[in-house]
Amino acid sequence: MVGSAGSAGRGRPGPGPDAVELTERVADFVRSRVVPLESVLDSGGTAGRAAMRSLRARAMDEGLWALPLPAEFGGQGLALPRYLQLAEAEGASDHGPAALGSAPLLDVLMLRRHGRTRIRDQYLERLVAGELRACYAMTEPDAPGTDPSMTSTRAVRESDGSWTVSGRKWFTSRAADADLVTVLARTDAAPPDRAGLSLLLVPTDSPGFRVVRELPVLGAGGQWEIALDHVTVPGDHLIGERGRALAIAGERLQLGRTLRCLRWLGQAQRAFDLMCERANTRSGSRGPLSGHQLVQQHVFESLLAVRSTRPLVHEAAARIGAGLDAHIEVGLAKVAAARMLQQVSDAAIQVHGAAGLGPDTPLPALFRTGRAARILDGPDELHITSVARRVLRSP
Repeated sequence: MVGSAGSAGRGRPGPGPDAVELTERVADFVRSRVVPLESVLDSGGTAGRAAMRSLRARAMDEGLWALPLPAEFGGQGLALPRYLQLAEAEGASDHGPAALGSAPLLDVLMLRRHGRTRIRDQYLERLVAGELRACYAMTEPDAPGTDPSMTSTRAVRESDGSWTVSGRKWFTSRAADADLVTVLARTDAAPPDRAGLSLLLVPTDSPGFRVVRELPVLGAGGQWEIALDHVTVPGDHLIGERGRALAIAGERLQLGRTLRCLRWLGQAQRAFDLMCERANTRSGSRGPLSGHQLVQQHVFESLLAVRSTRPLVHEAAARIGAGLDAHIEVGLAKVAAARMLQQVSDAAIQVHGAAGLGPDTPLPALFRTGRAARILDGPDELHITSVARRVLRSP
């Protein structure tokens, strides 16, 4: 969605006029407001926080803040199917969802549906307003991330109804700045029992909660390891029913993976646009790069990858938006989108040459995202196996 060759990479019927206008406004905001500040936002610290506050204020002024979040808590209540149409434009930058206030969507929907009254009253309006930040902690250092039944973090119910939580989690996005963390913990039985798992909402200022270290992913920050050492959690901070964590997590994962796929499409489109621009403007002794057959092949293969993946992702999004089961569609989309982003960003780097490896383009970050995407949020192998098993047992 960002760049000069965008129309070449899309190739699908668009939504109605109102949705198109809103999508274009979001795309323009990301392109003109967020992208120029990416290096500052990536660096974090005081300057990064100030830049994000400025972007959020501008998004509010322009009527683009919290588009998909529930109106009852201060969002704009954009229906999920319509939001999924513009998530690709919003996700062209990793910072787009945070700048536009949609980043807490998964947490807000989960807590609205499964949180008790105190949680809804105390936290949801502040999450929507951007006053609080939340994260989600599921994976553990000593357990396979693809097998939550091996979770060893434990929550013990005390006589006064509170919970005492102890354990360690890692690869928890945004944990260092979070005010709340949803923790998958074992409340009953022992590994590998799947029925004894529950979700608890833990305020990060609770005694015993600790950020252990940052876990750079291929050199980039944003993932963290956290420890919970006998953290006391109020009894009404249990999310949903005791022992029903995996059902709630499943709801969250399908939508979360679909949103990531849409954002990866937006980022791949950005890499494709940069590649086309480079090919058209860079010349050597043998003329413009665009006249070289191997460069043309990179453009063709990248366009094929984007256009082949986009229908898969939007099919998954359509089923999610309609409230239908989408396990097969999401699995296909997740593997295809991760591979596609890695392929297209790699081709764009190749066309840029040494410039594609340096700090003057977003291509290294886009490539890193694509490579990490094939492992984080479920490795390719998990989704391949899961989809194949579902297909093979279908009547």
